[in-house]
This record gives sequence, C-alpha cells and structure tokens, in this order.
Amino acid sequence: MFPLKDDIPTRRFPYLTVALIAINVVMFFGFQGAFFNDAEFDQKVVDYGAIPYEISNPGEKCEASADGQRLLCEGQEGVTGQTEDQPSTWLTILTSMFMHGGLLHLGGNMLFLWIFGNNIEDSMGPLRFLAFYLLGGAAAVAAQTAIDPSAAVPTIGASGAVAAVLGGYALLYPRARVVTLLFIVIFFTIVELPALVVLGLWFLLQALYGASELTQPVGGGGVAYFAHIGGFLFGLLLIKLFANRVHDDYERAHRMPVY
Repeated sequence: MFPLKDDIPTRRFPYLTVALIAINVVMFFGFQGAFFNDAEFDQKVVDYGAIPYEISNPGEKCEASADGQRLLCEGQEGVTGQTEDQPSTWLTILTSMFMHGGLLHLGGNMLFLWIFGNNIEDSMGPLRFLAFYLLGGAAAVAAQTAIDPSAAVPTIGASGAVAAVLGGYALLYPRARVVTLLFIVIFFTIVELPALVVLGLWFLLQALYGASELTQPVGGGGVAYFAHIGGFLFGLLLIKLFANRVHDDYERAHRMPVY
C-alpha cells in the first residue's frame, strides 16, 4: 500500500514543507555526498547520525573500527583511548533528521512529507509547523534510544519527524480520502481510502515489525521502527497544541447534495 495524494486542498502555499524537502535533498546529495564518495558518505553518517549510545552516555563518543564493520564507543568494555573530535551529540539529533541512507529512503520520506505535510503546515502555519516537525523528530530519536540505549548504530532519516506529521494528520483529518497504490500479490490497483485506514495500517505495521525486532533482534542496523512509533504517537498526542487553524470543513467535497 503506497499513498500517492490526498484530496484536501491547502489554503496557503506550503513554503516550509517545500523548504524541508529541499533541505533533505541538498543534505543527501551535497552534505553527505551521495554516489560520489562512499567512504565520506559513511563517515558523515557516523559523525552526524544520532547514536543511542552517545545520547544515553553523555560525553562518550563512537567511531568506526579499523575494518569499518562496527562502531567502537568510549566507555565500552575493552575500548581504550579517545575518538577524534566530533560534532556535539545534541547537534546530531538535529542533523540526523535531514540525512538518509539511500535514494529510496529519501524519496519515500519526501513523498509522505509532501502528501501529508502540506495540510499539517496549513493547519498551524510555518513557524508552528517547524517546531512541531523538529520536536517530533527529537521524540522519535528519544523513543529509539529508550528501546535500546546501548545501541552503537547511527539513526538517520526524516522518518521520525514525518511520522509525527502522519500522527497529526490521522487525528485532524481521519476521513480525508487518500489515493493509494494497492499491491495484491503481483497485481496492483489504485483506490481511494480514508486517511485513518491508510495511516492506521501504516502504524500497525510499524508496531508489528517493532515487536518482531524485540523478540528477534537483528544486529547491524536496519529500520528504526520505534522512532516511527515514537514520532507518530507524538503527533497524535500533541497535534492539538499546535494546530490553531484546522480545515474543519475538509469533507465538503464528499457530502451528498441536498435539494
């Protein structure tokens, strides 16, 4: 199931949503140097990704081992010496929200941000939306850290902040219609589904995959499901504190005319 667009027109152009998408793209191709230098790309991920171990152990840093296969962190058993100078751990919580591991990772997050972010921005204005987005991303990192505070694996991606947008959208506009690409084995079709169905199923999948990861841990990184869960719950619980100009009449197009 893959959303393509919703049916709620925005009342104002979503300047901040467009700016966030542009920043993510520039960070991926410019700052991270995607497709140009793999070693530099990997180093940027280690330096500017949010690492749960560093967050739960303030002042202790991690760096790649000599063979590049894992991270060694100050304070871990058997690890001696100090890492080279690195960015502040608190800065990495911010920078990690604008970095991605690959083109599909970037493209998927930006598609979801465009489809659902423009209406959330419209519901609160650009400044409130920026605060909501960044706090949602921070909540996502906090959730991932709380699940495994000793993990020495960089967490990157806009997924957590975008998940906060999805949670907010699910509460504000549950009956909006979302044009969705639906895969059935080897076939696919395009259908219109209520936003609550699309986003509810998305959240359910994150919860199921997250629970599976808890029972059968997979080392070496992967999808940060609990960051998605934490971001979504943040958006669901706090959207009403930020949204001060909700599009209350968004269902008008679906109402039957009365004569």
